[in-house]
Amino acid sequence: MKRPYTFINVAATADGKIDTFERKGSAISSAQDKARVDELRANADAVLVGGKTLLEEQPKLTVKSEALREGRIKRGAAPNPIKVGVVTVADIPLESDFIKAGPARAVIFTTSQTSISHIEALRAHGVEVFVHESPRVNLKQMMNTLSEIGVNRLMVEGGGTINFELMKLGLVDELMIYIAPLIFGGDQSPTLAAGNGFTRNEAIALKLEKVETHEDGGLLLIYKL
Repeated sequence: MKRPYTFINVAATADGKIDTFERKGSAISSAQDKARVDELRANADAVLVGGKTLLEEQPKLTVKSEALREGRIKRGAAPNPIKVGVVTVADIPLESDFIKAGPARAVIFTTSQTSISHIEALRAHGVEVFVHESPRVNLKQMMNTLSEIGVNRLMVEGGGTINFELMKLGLVDELMIYIAPLIFGGDQSPTLAAGNGFTRNEAIALKLEKVETHEDGGLLLIYKL
């Protein structure tokens, strides 16, 4: 199976939460970390999010810095990386920032549970839609398709379910975690890896490659899987 080099980037609090219990996309990253993330996007061929993030946050996934966009153009790339959404039922509004913000190529992987009429509407709005005839998107097949359309370096921006499933299948090479000096608490507050979870014997081992201290008191941890 061919697949891109894949890394997950996530911002979490000191107690491991990636959002509050309200799940409204609470800000966690510092200004310094936001600039780092923008550079990561600028150096990626594609940026991927899972269904909950795609539908509830409708992210732009574009490069904010004009200088970084110009740098991509000078390298012969598009101004923004390809946006990739992975969702069982792609009920994303056609006016979503995921579709409208850009210019950027938008790709959605979904299943036959998405209505034919909505798939046609998405395609009419320029979205490339890949439909899997299975209860959920086949992530290995998806990775192969991404490789085929020219994605060599893939950035994953969550949420916890897609992070877990990709790591579970051995499809992730690197994990970057910015740990903010904050505590969110909450039994229902999401963490960077959700899903069914692992037993202790199944736990994924990480190799620490780098630690950076940020001025705001946050830490950047970079792991290889």
